[in-house]
Amino acid sequence: MEREFLNIVEAHQGIIFKVCKLYRNSKEDQEDLFQEIVLQLWRAFPKFRKESKVSTWMYRIALNTAIAMFRKHKIEIEFNEYTPKEIYSKQASEQSENEERLFDAIRTLNQAERAIIALFLEDFNYKEIGEITGITENYVGVKINRIKEKLKNILK
Repeated sequence: MEREFLNIVEAHQGIIFKVCKLYRNSKEDQEDLFQEIVLQLWRAFPKFRKESKVSTWMYRIALNTAIAMFRKHKIEIEFNEYTPKEIYSKQASEQSENEERLFDAIRTLNQAERAIIALFLEDFNYKEIGEITGITENYVGVKINRIKEKLKNILK
């Protein structure tokens, strides 16, 4: 089970990295959130029934963890020797200036908008985004159009 989990995290680490970039500004905070998301994924893994795609499951947990951490005053993180530390630094070094501008703009959005646009940028369809975020497929389309307009104005 442990090997399977590590393989999933390694294969889909981009999901975790993007959520971290969207919800935290500093590299240290992003690394802390990365660790917390991996921990929450590990805790939830035994209950994952594989009825949805792994990426859908990971996004749901990652987004919930990122949002929940805003509400906590003190966060205790247990570091596990099996957490792939080199993954974060590899992804972080590959960011371009335009990607940084986009992440900065996305961070100005509210939490729900960040979640929706992150999923949209990962090519999830409206139905999948609705399932993850708990809103209707039609409302996903409305929200995405509004978010795109906001981002255009921010990036001008």
